[in-house]
Amino acid sequence: MQHSCHRAVEYLLDWISFAAAGIFAFELRFDGAMPAGYLHPMKIALCVWVVLTAVAFIVAKVDRGNWRFTSAYDAVRIVMATSAASILGGYYLFLQLGAFGIPRSVYLLDWLLSCLLTVGARSTARVVLTRNWSKPAEKPRVRTLIYGAGSAALALLTETRQNQSLPFNIVGLIDDDPSKAHLILQGKRILGSGEDLAAVVRKHGIKKVLIATPSATGPQMVRILKFALEAGVEYKMVPGLGDFFQNIDIGNQLRDVAVEDLLGRKPVSLDQDGIRERIQDKVVMVTGAAGSIGSEICRQVAHFNPRALIGFDEAETPLFQIDRELRKSFPNLMFYAEIGNIIRPDRLRQVMQKYQPAILYHAAAYKHVPMMEKHVFAAIENNIFGTWCVAQAAINYNVEDFVMISTDKAVRPTSMMGATKRVSELVIRALQKESGTKFVAVRFGNVLGSNGSVVPIFKEQIAAGGPVTVTHPEMSRYFMTIPEASQLVLQAFSIGKGGEVFVLDMGEPVKIVDLATNLILLSGLQPNRDIKIQFTGLRPGEKLFEELNLQDECLAATSHPKIKSYVCPSSHSAKEMKTYLNELREISEAQDVGRLLLLLKELIIDYNPGSQLLRAALSDQANRTKSVISQAPGGQGDNTFAANSVQASLIN
Repeated sequence: MQHSCHRAVEYLLDWISFAAAGIFAFELRFDGAMPAGYLHPMKIALCVWVVLTAVAFIVAKVDRGNWRFTSAYDAVRIVMATSAASILGGYYLFLQLGAFGIPRSVYLLDWLLSCLLTVGARSTARVVLTRNWSKPAEKPRVRTLIYGAGSAALALLTETRQNQSLPFNIVGLIDDDPSKAHLILQGKRILGSGEDLAAVVRKHGIKKVLIATPSATGPQMVRILKFALEAGVEYKMVPGLGDFFQNIDIGNQLRDVAVEDLLGRKPVSLDQDGIRERIQDKVVMVTGAAGSIGSEICRQVAHFNPRALIGFDEAETPLFQIDRELRKSFPNLMFYAEIGNIIRPDRLRQVMQKYQPAILYHAAAYKHVPMMEKHVFAAIENNIFGTWCVAQAAINYNVEDFVMISTDKAVRPTSMMGATKRVSELVIRALQKESGTKFVAVRFGNVLGSNGSVVPIFKEQIAAGGPVTVTHPEMSRYFMTIPEASQLVLQAFSIGKGGEVFVLDMGEPVKIVDLATNLILLSGLQPNRDIKIQFTGLRPGEKLFEELNLQDECLAATSHPKIKSYVCPSSHSAKEMKTYLNELREISEAQDVGRLLLLLKELIIDYNPGSQLLRAALSDQANRTKSVISQAPGGQGDNTFAANSVQASLIN
């Protein structure tokens, strides 16, 4: 009822504005002394203008707007609707009254006055309705600066003015754009640039800085952070406009600056319709669903209304946690948490037969490089044979799409982890030739915040007072956030045709020492003064620099700017690959490191095993040779040549 009354008042005010515009137009034309002969034409004109303008407002849906939130966009629509009504009305009056029935200037004056009165009424209503007339809350308000003078800063200014419960007394703004120096925005002056921040803080007694620069790059955020630390002031990050308007309570959205902000990773733009078309009403299965990437893939898939989602993992507790989270966040989602190991074909068959998935994301893998250098056969078992088991089950149960999560460490691998993921790529490429399932792999680098990754380790070291350990001052890695990686995996799947290896755009590589320095700064501390950075040397299997593709891999653009692909025909058929895997199984059962490296080198020409693993292989081979010699009848000398030959093969 109240809404109807408000709407009726708005209609009445519009009609009064239309009529007043016509009357004032005639009066202005004749300086307030309109001849009596124009009284009849004026009455006709008023009826025409009021009716046509009201109809134009309805057609253009101007009448649907809320005067409280009148914007420049609304003003443009009002002008367009008024212009259309004036043109049609003028044409009708010209036909009815003739060329000299109404002075031509009256038509123009009526149009101008209609625009001014209708826009002015709405602007006045917005000022009156949005102003907080109540007495401000009696509580301390923190003297605050806003860093940035863009859209996010203006939205923040508006919110702090209207919401008196926010504890911010906005003193002014800081912006690095010289063209904005000393401007006044919504009554608040731009007091300087980032380099002036410390002086402005001291001069105006600033206690807090709200950083409203959601579009800032990584280096720009590092620069802002250093200015804030030098000024000795507390700082918070303001969300982008998309997040800002989802929750009007800006006080609950302010957050600490995160390492993701310093790396400058921008939100991913997805082809939502393309992904939904491939996933909606399909049964989707995710292996490794309890892990960092697997669980995020589950979250992302849940947004696209699958018929059912199956999370498969051996880790009971984290699987239980993602089960609870998804049931709470997506109450209509049919999520089934299934415990099992990917190297157990019988368990895979049970799950596949029960749910009949159409799409399978294979994220289960051992991923820690130094750990896999010490447990090479565990890496072989889980990463290679696990992939083979899952892929075979997918083929046997008619899975339409199989997406394997790969890594940049599979390019010219120097680690067992990288080598096993490269062989896994070869496995699915070989199977692509002889099955109806579409196999693709998605290759990307390090993921910020994943379990056991460098960022949580650095945070633990900083919390403990240091030192922060970095392996080498020149070591660099590609980084992306967990949601970004998972979203691009879904996007790559939606454009895959089968047989591709997709490479995600990881941006520029980041030096690990710079990452450590930025994390220390985020903690409000100074590197090498409060927290020491200590270099420990490369670990087994590590490279200084990672690569995303081989030199002979010709990457092709896809429909998404952050995804490239290549189709590299595998030299191995499924039958040949099965022969290799049978030999690999024999080697694993014999725990023969030397033969393992030789076979991997045969499969991956550019594989360059680390020195520690080579020494282990040589030592293992020497022990095996000694065992054979000691058991053989006759002397030892004639058999020494065999051991030396094996050693030479491994080195070459």
